[in-house]
Amino acid sequence: MRSPGAVLFDIDGTLVDSNYLHVFAWSRALLSLGHPVDDWRVHAAIGMDSSKLLEALLGDDSDELGSRAKDAHTEQYSKFTDELRPFEGARELLAAVSARGVRVVLATSAPEDELENLRAVLDSDDALYAVTSSEDVETAKPEPDLITVALEKAGVAAGQAVMVGDTVWDIEAATRAGVRCVAVLSGGVGRAALLDAGAVAVYDDAAALLAGLDESPLGAL
Repeated sequence: MRSPGAVLFDIDGTLVDSNYLHVFAWSRALLSLGHPVDDWRVHAAIGMDSSKLLEALLGDDSDELGSRAKDAHTEQYSKFTDELRPFEGARELLAAVSARGVRVVLATSAPEDELENLRAVLDSDDALYAVTSSEDVETAKPEPDLITVALEKAGVAAGQAVMVGDTVWDIEAATRAGVRCVAVLSGGVGRAALLDAGAVAVYDDAAALLAGLDESPLGAL
């Protein structure tokens, strides 16, 4: 019997339209600490481990302001919960992958409270085999630890899995864990940057990936 494969899905910017809410939350948080950062710079760091994100945005001030910045981001982001929505085709994509006998894993480092809201918005728990969270790793993307944990929870080897993400950090983490990564443009990162980072294929969004599922790297699982 053929071993099952797994698809490891990032959530923010991939399945749920939340990246720009995070950008706004970080921007407001840093402004409140007297350290404004241009939104485009914040966006370029979205998807990284929060400590690495703050190092990139605050430089030498990250040690002093890091903890307060994280708390301020959490406070600001919590105001946007009602703005969260799944991308078109996201729920159907998870259901279609699961229906093919492939294990669906939400591979995210979101804190438990944020993850609870994201799962509620997705409303796709029936399609899920496993879920990761910030509790599973000390350092998130672009370190490969989260992907390794997701593989362990799925019970598959790296060669039996495909990652789906929206940032260069997703791709870097997956590649370092030995997992191929399919990228989507819905997080706001350009096609060229995603391909340069090592994505094996790039789709506009979850709906486009669903439409081409059988011919995609996911279909081969």
